[in-house]
Amino acid sequence: MNIDFPPPSNGVYNNAGSSRQLANYCEHEDLQRMEQGIYTEGFFNLTDDNVYKSQVVKDIDGNIGQLLKTDAKFYAIHVSPSEKELQAMGNTEQEQAEAMKRYIREVFIPEYAKNFNKGLSAEDIKFYGKIHFNRDRSDNNLNMHCHLIVSRKDQSNKVKISPLTNHRNTKKGIITGGFDRTTLFENVEKGFDNLFGYHRQLSETFEYCNTMKNGTVTDKLQMQERELKAPEQDFAGEKKKIVDVQTDENIKTQTNKNIKTFSDTSIQQQISTIVQHQTSESGLSSLFSILPSATDVNPVDEQQPPKPKKKKKRRPRLS
Repeated sequence: MNIDFPPPSNGVYNNAGSSRQLANYCEHEDLQRMEQGIYTEGFFNLTDDNVYKSQVVKDIDGNIGQLLKTDAKFYAIHVSPSEKELQAMGNTEQEQAEAMKRYIREVFIPEYAKNFNKGLSAEDIKFYGKIHFNRDRSDNNLNMHCHLIVSRKDQSNKVKISPLTNHRNTKKGIITGGFDRTTLFENVEKGFDNLFGYHRQLSETFEYCNTMKNGTVTDKLQMQERELKAPEQDFAGEKKKIVDVQTDENIKTQTNKNIKTFSDTSIQQQISTIVQHQTSESGLSSLFSILPSATDVNPVDEQQPPKPKKKKKRRPRLS
């Protein structure tokens, strides 16, 4: 996730005057997309979608109490996910846009408010966002990103807040609080991963990129060593999962075989097994104990030999 704060300039990002020029820029791609009949997104804030540009300019320009003419009245912020992050946010531009608004509302703005160390919450931040789907001078297939216009003052128009200050949680003096951009980048990155269930590789983290850009030689070598170990750890974890799955499958297969073997065994085989076991343990007496006794024989079933018929003696005939 690439997050940057464009410095004030004499052009679009001139923040000493009205926010109209920046708001106009935020709508520059809408006309082209509407002519092509392609989906567009309006301005949004913490609670509302499709806010008109006139309302955006009115709210930001009217929230400048006690600011001098040359003071910054608002700040611009760019939030640009990588291609892999966008794939985790949805399959279509509309899904990705809805996911981006959710990320801004639930992760980025709450962390932005907390990072000032002034007891502020997301509801205290006056901001408007505008999603763009194209990016100039980019060869990526997915280029959706978000422009934020954030007021210099909070919603009450009393507290000054600046993400470009160099103070870090100052406790004493005229300026208290501050803003730690490094902490912000780390926290919103973790918030993104938790919100979308994104498995971030070490080389994608802000910690890695910041170390390789600004760290000492020792820090860079240690980070490279961590990067080399990371694939081994991931592979070990995946291998363990595969082994666990294979073990479960083997147990199921063996259990099914045992059940089938038991069901296919005839009663006679089971009796024979019992007889052998009993004979080996208790001798012939145990064998006879499992055979039917004479008293158990049904007399009806016992066959009796037929009785021979008596021959009658023939009497002599009288003449």
